[in-house]
Amino acid sequence: MWADRKSKKKSRKGGWLLAALVVVVVVIAGGVAVFNIFRPPGPVPPPIPGPPQPTPSTQPASCPDVQVVAVPGTWESSPTDDPHNPTFNPNALLLNVTRPLQNEFASSRADVVTVPYAAQFAHFGAPPQETYDQSRAQGTQATEDMIASMAKGCPLTHYVLMGFSQGAVIAGDVAAKIGAGQGPVAADRVLGVGLVADGRREMSDAAVNLGIQSGVGAEVVLRGLHDVPGVPGATMTGPRPGGLGSLTSKTVQICAPGDLICAAPPNSFTLFGAPGALVQLAAASQNPVHAKYNSFVVDSEGQTATKYLTGWASGLVNGAPTPAHG
Repeated sequence: MWADRKSKKKSRKGGWLLAALVVVVVVIAGGVAVFNIFRPPGPVPPPIPGPPQPTPSTQPASCPDVQVVAVPGTWESSPTDDPHNPTFNPNALLLNVTRPLQNEFASSRADVVTVPYAAQFAHFGAPPQETYDQSRAQGTQATEDMIASMAKGCPLTHYVLMGFSQGAVIAGDVAAKIGAGQGPVAADRVLGVGLVADGRREMSDAAVNLGIQSGVGAEVVLRGLHDVPGVPGATMTGPRPGGLGSLTSKTVQICAPGDLICAAPPNSFTLFGAPGALVQLAAASQNPVHAKYNSFVVDSEGQTATKYLTGWASGLVNGAPTPAHG
């Protein structure tokens, strides 16, 4: 009897302990739940990438085989210009390349476009306009958007990219991104890159260098200089890290002797000091050498820069694949 009483007492004690343990667990769980509700959300883990999508075997009939993208120089374009029929500046240098290409090829073979952007370089004495940094950023975005838009609907289209002056800096920067695997299309979709008077020019950035075989771009010489009085928002970004990457072997650089935009001697601007250097750089885009690439002879055959680029681009278009259309 005493044993039964003792057993029941133990049982009751064990039951109380179990009940107390359950209460503690519930309270703790509830507290964790409340804490989870009110604590700031933690970082969302990145999605797990799926398998790479296969390249389609056909593309829509409306897609061109090649898109030729030309980026004009300073004061040669406008954000509202028509990409297929630019009229803002009838004397824009690359019109001497794009117009012959438009006449040579049907639009189904080559869609030849000119990137519309501010193309300005604000400096003392000029009318109110975009700074170089603003214009350059706008032109870079417009170029990338144009290529990305085509690539989205036309995955088998190839590209030829070219630029002059400020447009060469932009085209070169976009090409550098593509060559590093970070651009709007894969590098194997780019047939060639043609840069005339590139402000970030280095001899190692191209498979073919025509014109002067020394000097570097003004932005390389003035690396790090920005926001000086008289020339606001003109950041000199130096050479392109990694150059043009995998597109180096497909690139042509053209630079005339005496053109300080692309062939600046290492000490060419130091005598003027920082403010004078950028003022001189802004003026350099209007000097006779920089303005005469349409007559600057680049090879032993007597071809001018624009004539050479036209033949070079034409050869790339003619040799490009002809994708099947679905």
